[in-house]
Amino acid sequence: MPLETGLSLFVIGIFGGAWNAVAGGATLFTFPALMAVGLPPVIANATNYLALLPSNAAALPAYRRELREVGPAIWPLLVTSGAGALVGAGLLTVSDPGLFMILIPFLILLATGLFAFGDSLRRKLLSAAGADASRTLSLAVLFVLSIYGGYFGAGLGIILLGIVQVMGYASFHVANGLKNLLATSFTLLSILVFGVGGLIAWPEAAVMMAGSAAGGYLGGRYARRVDERLLKWLVVIFGLVLSVVYMVRLWGG
Repeated sequence: MPLETGLSLFVIGIFGGAWNAVAGGATLFTFPALMAVGLPPVIANATNYLALLPSNAAALPAYRRELREVGPAIWPLLVTSGAGALVGAGLLTVSDPGLFMILIPFLILLATGLFAFGDSLRRKLLSAAGADASRTLSLAVLFVLSIYGGYFGAGLGIILLGIVQVMGYASFHVANGLKNLLATSFTLLSILVFGVGGLIAWPEAAVMMAGSAAGGYLGGRYARRVDERLLKWLVVIFGLVLSVVYMVRLWGG
């Protein structure tokens, strides 16, 4: 790998790792970067999972307190998202990504709306169907969207933030901690599937992974020092921009 290629992937990894830890959606930067250095789209997609793994994992120590507060309720989320991720990763190894590429901007837009209006939606679900039904529906949605996450994953951080907020975790820092934990868990499962399928470009993944580890740690610390309302607006704005970018790419050629 040329030195300039390695340096560019490392720097993009730092930026992507920091943004993933704070809000999610770093695939917007890292996936095109991996294709730009010559990787085919499917290989770039699988490699991107390994490259961004530390960006979520490195942020977890900053959220130890919030995750302890959630307690055993974490396990249904982990099992549900993990099962969906395995299905999605399996689909990537055998299918044409064209359909999911078409769905990407709409899924991101949906996730942004969930995050922006999650608390209001949660209250309406609770009043209409009760806590158990609302939680069951949210777990079902998490499973379906985790299939998408295992397949491609662009904007998945925003999707996870929206889902956990609808489930009742209204605090941004609690929701962000859960997002990082879920992303780390099912990314590991997806990487196992991609590794067995021979879809990962290991040298490129290693260089970007080093950058995303540093960026993820810094991003996790930074997120805790910023006003929650500001972070929520940043996430919503970024989600809208991300959906528009993918729409332009889809229909703009």
